[in-house]
Amino acid sequence: MPPAASVGPWMRIRGLTKSFAGELALDHADLDIEQGKVHGLVGANGAGKSTLIRCLAGVTVADEGSVTIAGEDLQKGSPRASEKAGLAFIHQELNLIPHFNALQNMLLGAPKVTRFGIIDWQRSGVAARAAAERVGIRFPLETKVSELSVAQRWLVMISKALVGEASMIAMDEPTASLSGPESEQLFAIIRDLSAQGVAILYVSHRLEEVLQLCDRITVLRDGRIVDGAERGALNKKGLVRAIIGHDIRPPDARARFASDRNQQPTFSVRDIAWKSAVKGVSFDLYKGEVLALGGLVGAGRTELAHLVAGASRPNAGHFELDGKRLDIANEAEAVRAGIALVPEERRSQGVMLQQSVGFNINISTLKKLRAIPGLPFVSDRKARRQANSLIAQLGIKTPSVDARIGGLSGGNQQKALIARWLNAGTRLLILDEPSRGVDVGAREEIHDAIRALARSGVGILVISSDVEELTLLADRVLVMREGRVTGELTGADITEARIIELSYHDPNDEEGDIA
Repeated sequence: MPPAASVGPWMRIRGLTKSFAGELALDHADLDIEQGKVHGLVGANGAGKSTLIRCLAGVTVADEGSVTIAGEDLQKGSPRASEKAGLAFIHQELNLIPHFNALQNMLLGAPKVTRFGIIDWQRSGVAARAAAERVGIRFPLETKVSELSVAQRWLVMISKALVGEASMIAMDEPTASLSGPESEQLFAIIRDLSAQGVAILYVSHRLEEVLQLCDRITVLRDGRIVDGAERGALNKKGLVRAIIGHDIRPPDARARFASDRNQQPTFSVRDIAWKSAVKGVSFDLYKGEVLALGGLVGAGRTELAHLVAGASRPNAGHFELDGKRLDIANEAEAVRAGIALVPEERRSQGVMLQQSVGFNINISTLKKLRAIPGLPFVSDRKARRQANSLIAQLGIKTPSVDARIGGLSGGNQQKALIARWLNAGTRLLILDEPSRGVDVGAREEIHDAIRALARSGVGILVISSDVEELTLLADRVLVMREGRVTGELTGADITEARIIELSYHDPNDEEGDIA
């Protein structure tokens, strides 16, 4: 249970500063967090929210500043010290072990009762079962996490925090993958926890729920805390103004895609819908352009990309490639149709880390590399020639075609993934967060490769949460919010401010909806 309340705020954050490669990610942040309160933390991508949380978690060491909890200094750079101080962190990508059951996951890191060197799960699980009852878990705790829904996994994570006697739980985008009823259940649990004295640090791009749920809201912009207010002192319009730095401006009616609409689109999306994540999206992608999807976490962009790539099937709508209607049942059919995806999680979903660079590049074109047509034997000479050609074309830095790809930098792994599809007859290439985790030089090289592909006639659909990347790379930007397209930007109208505006506000909404 949380410790007794101390005089003044339970947690004091003073002057917290952190820079990466000379750029300030957090700039002298001052913040108070009280027990029994839900504290909202909002800001655009890159505003400093994640850096602040990582400093509190001890994962990142602040350059300056201090954190005190109940009057005691929190040791910097020590996850164990943060845990002992009662801080728990639930990230959007839930840190659970799928093949463990719920009870085992709740007790990870917690002391366990043992007899003869064997864990007594019944006795060890007393605190876990009490925590599960506290958050309203109704499924058996012996259920494997892999069999649980996202909402049920969140309950496991909250229970795990309570087993650790958390005094503060930080939640990062908790409703991004939840349905409406599941979100309401989570809100009820959060209110109950705060009533019991637990502090909640609530990070979300969904401003409506932040305004509804939080007792106090702090706004970060460019690493600085620029606003903070108690419940009721800010409305949605004021919150958006604080996040982007100015009032919402009506879009320029002339700022629309100027390409020849008479030509046949390379790829078309027609009224695509899937569950609650994608809601009637339609657009055309034209030859020679880089079309980007912008928006915040949970906007539906990745879900839409997975539908296009055949990883999921839409509930409504259809796709067209070169004017022909497509019915894509799975990823293999998408590849045969000429649609390829370079996923966001390249290390777990893209490259085969233990295989060679050449193997990773050539895996999509093995039929073309056969020594004898019709026989399943790959010509080593053909494979090496193709891989070396693509390595040179994309400037992939590797000791040789035989080097293990896991030993390459992130940027070179990403270029190898792009190279994989260059000789595969690809008509549409989808790139989800193409420059995440790569340095500035590699990002520029990746952007050059993407533009060259587009100009060669390959349709390019890019998803990026890096607003600056969208302004540098895209010929046209479609911004998504809550599963819908809220605006289309071209030319000089593709600015960071306009993308952020549309990420938070649908201009088709009535003004009263954001007042």
